[in-house]
This record gives sequence, C-alpha cells and structure tokens, in this order.
Amino acid sequence: MKLVVLLSVITVITIACSDQKKTTPEILTPQWELVWEDNFDTPGLPDTTVWGYEVGFIRNREAQYYTESRLENARVENGTLVIEANTDNWEGNKITSASINTLGKKSILYGRIEVKAKLPTGVGTWPAIWMLGENMKQMGWPACGEIDIMENVGYDPDTIHANIHTKAYNHSIGTNKGNRIGIEKPFENFNVYAVNWFEDHMDFFVNDSLYFSFQNERTGNNAWPFDKAHYLLINLAIGGDWGGRNGIDDAIFPQKYFIDFVKVYKLKE
Repeated sequence: MKLVVLLSVITVITIACSDQKKTTPEILTPQWELVWEDNFDTPGLPDTTVWGYEVGFIRNREAQYYTESRLENARVENGTLVIEANTDNWEGNKITSASINTLGKKSILYGRIEVKAKLPTGVGTWPAIWMLGENMKQMGWPACGEIDIMENVGYDPDTIHANIHTKAYNHSIGTNKGNRIGIEKPFENFNVYAVNWFEDHMDFFVNDSLYFSFQNERTGNNAWPFDKAHYLLINLAIGGDWGGRNGIDDAIFPQKYFIDFVKVYKLKE
C-alpha cells in the first residue's frame, strides 16, 4: 500500500514538473530587422548620402589632420572602405587621415549596430568605431553621451576595447565604464564589432563574444544620455592622449583601415 502511494506521488510530481516545463516561456534572443546598410560596393568617395567628414585637428591632441573628400585618405575600392593614414605632408600637414560620420544623414536610436573591419596596426595608431549624441553642440561632451563600439591602440594590438562616456561616467574623472577583450591579430583578419542598444542596457560584442554590458540606472541624463539619437563615426587617429602614449613610429606609414560593411538594425516588434 505504501509503495502504491509513493508511486502515485512520484507520478503527480513528474506530471506537474512536465507541465511546468511546457508552459515556461522560452528565453528568446533579440530578433533584428535591417534598417540600413553600406556594403561599400561603389568605387570612389564614400556615399555622400550616408557619410560626411570631420576636418582638421579635432581632439585628444592627435597628430593627424582629417581631410574631406580626399581619395588618398578615404575611398571605396574592391568592395571595402579604406581609411588611410599617411605622412604625405599635404598642405603642410605631416600626417593626414580621415574620420567619416553619419551626422545629419543617418540618425540612430536603439538597435544593433555592427561593423566588419580589419584594423591598421603599429605604434601610434588609434582606430575607432563609435557614436556621439546628435545634441553634442548643445549639450557638450560628455553630457551628450559617447558609445565606443571598438577602440584599439597600436602599441597593444591584440586588445579590443569597448567604453561608454557620460557626465557621470568618463575617464576624465576616473569613473570610466568599459571592458576589453583579446583578439588575435585583428590587423590581419576581419572581425565584426557590434553593440546591441536597448532602452535599459547595452551589450558589446566582438563577433559572437559578449564582453561588456552597461545598464541604465534610471537616474537621469548624467548616467544615461542614451535615450536620444546618436550618429556613427569611423576614424583612424594617430597619436594623441591614448594612441600616442608610446609615441608614433614613423616607419609604419601608410596604414590602412578596412571596413567591409556597416549594418544598422532595429528590434522587430
């Protein structure tokens, strides 16, 4: 009799557990819908409906002069965007390079941003894929928000960095939020650098590896200015506060930064 009761209890528990398993919702990965992309299929200057330029000496005491609409520094060839830094002394500027961006052309608020790239290398290089708030001129940095999808410095070539900068969290006051991941020879191989940007957090990836997340604390703009539109930048800096920490090796030039594609997605409803 006791055995029958015990078997009955086991049967009930088993059925209950089975039903519970069947009714528990699956944990779904985000489903993305493509919004726009640039596969760099048309030779010549980058597509002017997507990309504009920064011009001159812009920030961080960097050594390069950013040029505009100059094929020697930014061009599409063989299905890739090439950003090239060189010591060509153009118009009296020893080092020239390019920084292209989508300001006023492609606005981004939430979604997945991914860029497939092969990096330059050498002591002094500082390539980046990043985003700034479109309200930067009104708010200033870092209140506008900065999202660093990928940064790499040539004196530490096998390390990829992701960072965010806000008024509350930034390197200038010692509160930086970010992380790094080791990637073997990113200057020899293409990798996909990406961020998944949601209303309550961001996740940063190299290929399929998640290595940094940043949460929305719900404390306001000082900590989370990422509820406003941003624009995308891709640039090759030389020297500067970080890239030039170990100097600049003049023997490395020219240096080429290859971008295979840029894709921007939104979350499917």
